[in-house]
Amino acid sequence: MTLSSASKDSASLADFFRILRQRQALVWLVLSIVLITTIIVTAFLPRWYLATAKIRVEKPEGEMKLFSAQASGAYDPYFQQDQFKIMQSEKILYPVIARLGLGAKLAAELGAPGVVLPPATAYRYLVAKMLRIESQRSSSLIDINVYSQAPALGADIANEIARVYSDDRIALATSEQREGFAKLRQELVIQETSVSAQRDRVEKLRKDLNISGVDLNARYSDMEIETLRQMQNSMIALSVDAIGRRTRWERFKSIAVEDRVGLVNSELIPDQNIQNLLQAYLIADQKLTQLKARLGEAHPDLISAVDNRAKIKEQLDAQLRGYENSLEISYKEADARVTELKRQLAQAKVDQILSARDRMRPFEEAAQKLDDETRLLTTLKLTLRQREIDFQVPKRTIEILNTAEPARFPSRPSWPLNLAFAGLFGVVLAVGTAVLLEYFDTSFRDVADVETRLRLPVLGIIPFQSDPLDRAADTDPADTEPYRVLHTNLNLALPAGKPACFVVVSAGPGEGKSTTLNRLARLMAASGERVILIDADLRRPAQHRLGAWAKSPGLSELLTSAQTLETVIQTAVAPGLDFIPSGGATNFTLSMIYTNRLRELIATLRGRYDKIIFDSPPIIGVSDASVLAGAMDGVVLLIQHRRNPAAMVLRAQQIINGLKAPVLGVVLNQVPLGSGEDYGYYTHNYAYYSDGQRSKGRATAPGKKDKSNPPADKLVLGESDDRKT
Repeated sequence: MTLSSASKDSASLADFFRILRQRQALVWLVLSIVLITTIIVTAFLPRWYLATAKIRVEKPEGEMKLFSAQASGAYDPYFQQDQFKIMQSEKILYPVIARLGLGAKLAAELGAPGVVLPPATAYRYLVAKMLRIESQRSSSLIDINVYSQAPALGADIANEIARVYSDDRIALATSEQREGFAKLRQELVIQETSVSAQRDRVEKLRKDLNISGVDLNARYSDMEIETLRQMQNSMIALSVDAIGRRTRWERFKSIAVEDRVGLVNSELIPDQNIQNLLQAYLIADQKLTQLKARLGEAHPDLISAVDNRAKIKEQLDAQLRGYENSLEISYKEADARVTELKRQLAQAKVDQILSARDRMRPFEEAAQKLDDETRLLTTLKLTLRQREIDFQVPKRTIEILNTAEPARFPSRPSWPLNLAFAGLFGVVLAVGTAVLLEYFDTSFRDVADVETRLRLPVLGIIPFQSDPLDRAADTDPADTEPYRVLHTNLNLALPAGKPACFVVVSAGPGEGKSTTLNRLARLMAASGERVILIDADLRRPAQHRLGAWAKSPGLSELLTSAQTLETVIQTAVAPGLDFIPSGGATNFTLSMIYTNRLRELIATLRGRYDKIIFDSPPIIGVSDASVLAGAMDGVVLLIQHRRNPAAMVLRAQQIINGLKAPVLGVVLNQVPLGSGEDYGYYTHNYAYYSDGQRSKGRATAPGKKDKSNPPADKLVLGESDDRKT
């Protein structure tokens, strides 16, 4: 079963290997081209040296509590992805470019010495060509890989990135606390001013009321005073809470919108919905990065990934804006509670002033307020001190494990990797090319295919020969055996015991018809038959050139009565072979007016020869072959292996059938050895019998005939001598 004789979908594995055997020259050619191209390209590629700095990065645990147990955090892949992006951000790389002067160094590496690249250009080149951040799975260790054409430059860049990133991490870990210190100190100054002013007011009331002997620490047991005291305490607590909420809101509000995403993993934003959105955004971003490496910008999957990431980013920004609004609302609610409590306390104080103790109440309230302000001041001082102690606790969540060293050998291009990929790609490309060519090849592929579709017998298979006219091949049994088989089958197809006239035609030019016919005529004549070869291809004659015979006078002069038959026949051009060339007449074609003259010529030659063989032009597109076919005893259709599509051969058969000319069979020409099991039956047998003939010939003494071994044509055909008479 082949791809043409059966459905292409039913092709078996054996057919696949057969295709590879048939097209192994193409497979090796494509594979060799890919490998040679890879070797040449790899040899001319610039050498890149790899320098690696290894660091350990741990996720911060948020705000450190004084004297509380600190548990180590678990591995967070999203945190690691964030750090990869931070290391490749402008925030880290711009300082590296400035410190190392990479604008001039990268320009020199690119072949432009004396030029200084702008920071933006140097940044893009560094990220795209040189920097690769990697990490082992489930590990907090990060490798900063830098590829450079100068080994020392790559090591300097890797080490500088590690240092800048380390400084940035430390600054980020302490920035929130430093801002908190500034806010606390500011509130402390304000509270000290308030306490001083309240103390002055108390002293003024003491003097005005002449109550210098009153103890400011004394407490009344009156229920109203106790209620006022409780309200005052609540107001102090709410004031502290409002200050904290305002500080948190103002801190979050001051952070740029694009930097708020980095705060989600810390304890500053403990909202679970925002955490989930961030994880979805990181996954979408990672997927988009992977698709960009494999797909083009217009690919639907890449466009869908970009839209998905944008939608998630929009939702995340909306959640962060909502979180900011919630902080503001929380602060305003706390401030409103303080305001309301102050109003209620003021009202309570007014009510108390109207009581019997109106005279002492202003002083007591002022003294109480002084006491409250003093306690608030003490609380702020204690808080500031506690934060200062917490700040002194080490918070280094990054550690540089080893510095990069200049590489001694280049890491890119990798010869083994490039050759391995080239070999794999070459094999796939070569096999794919062979299979595609086989799939789209519509020519006849084997004997069964020819006989099934043309419904004609295959008279002979002529193997491929680099030089079909090699005269030394006429003595080689392996080369002459295909023509002996063709001779035998023609004798069986033609009327027995009668002179026969046939023409060999082909669908198109260049199929080896004239060459095959020349060798067949020589073999027929050498086997003892009287044979005449007539070159009727008057447009592009070839027989005179193949045999090194005279071209004129010939058939054209004979049909126009310019010459006689005796003058145009070239006798004994080969043992037992006569020849009529095409002639020298120009612009001469075999039209219908010469049909009777052609038939008369054939009738005359039948009395002289056993076989009258005509060479003709292609039958498609040239009318001469149709005129010849109509006057013959039979027509032989020659098909060159894998040259013309099957539709062209079928059209040639339709033309011959339309002329009512009997088709003797088909000759397959130039069939390569090993081109399939069907052809192999014939080509292998040719060599087998030929080897036998050679071995027997070597066993026979020189100059003596081996009568026990008749000629190959008699051995195969079983012809009798009286048939040739």
